[in-house]
Amino acid sequence: MIYLSHFGLKEPPFGITPDTSFFYACRSTQETLNVLLVALANGEGFIKITGEVGTGKTLLCRKFLAVLDEHWISAYIPNPNLEPRTLLLALADELGVHIEGGLDQHRLIKALNLALLDFARNRKRVILCLDETQAMPLDTLETLRLLTNLETEKRKLLQVIMFGQPELDRKLEHDSVRQMRQRITFQHRLGAFTRDETEHYLSHRLAVAGYQGDRVFTGTAVGVIYRASRGVPRLINILANKAMMLAYGRGSRRVGWSEAHAAASDTPAAFSRAPRWVWFALACFAGSGIGWMLLR
Repeated sequence: MIYLSHFGLKEPPFGITPDTSFFYACRSTQETLNVLLVALANGEGFIKITGEVGTGKTLLCRKFLAVLDEHWISAYIPNPNLEPRTLLLALADELGVHIEGGLDQHRLIKALNLALLDFARNRKRVILCLDETQAMPLDTLETLRLLTNLETEKRKLLQVIMFGQPELDRKLEHDSVRQMRQRITFQHRLGAFTRDETEHYLSHRLAVAGYQGDRVFTGTAVGVIYRASRGVPRLINILANKAMMLAYGRGSRRVGWSEAHAAASDTPAAFSRAPRWVWFALACFAGSGIGWMLLR
């Protein structure tokens, strides 16, 4: 990242990959974590977490898995757009369960059930986290339900957390998965940041990245970023990164209204659309070599 040394940073502060070292526990995120912990303690089978695109579901999922202790066996499937048998094989692979080749779906489920019983005998609890679950076919959802039929008198032997976009709610309204819908005992909707949370989030990520100077984003810049992003973390990252590049191009260590507004104008997912002259102007400020890199 070309502006790291300019701002005294050790790493890029506003990447869009789900890096748990940058995790920020806002009110909505903390509420979601609390729901997950309560659901796990109760031994429930299905938990559903939904949220709009870019609200941090994947990062929350990875953070949650990272805090589980040695009593848990976890499986994480990031793309469950799989036919039933492939999902079962993926789950077996995640759990380290050896499966003989050529088994049909019935025998696959039986082998996984036996493995879950073995985990229970060894006082291990098993959690499966599915990301982007709105993409899962209906027949695969039903197969997943069959896996959770195995239980003791106290709890399920497999607990499933489904992370997905709001489209997941509409998929679960289908009659063919009504049995699964009835088994979702805990659910929560992950929300966007407030304006104050947006400001704290920007400062938090800069601090994690090693920044130790005065405030980078002015109050007016924070306001522009919040309105343009609607408090969605992924958009905040994109806008903050662009705004810092613009400030760097001007030789400034402060991001003000003009940089934030220009970044929002250049981001199609934000409220306003993209005047290319902003980046041409930045190229002029930063010099032809750096400008060419930015305009690529």
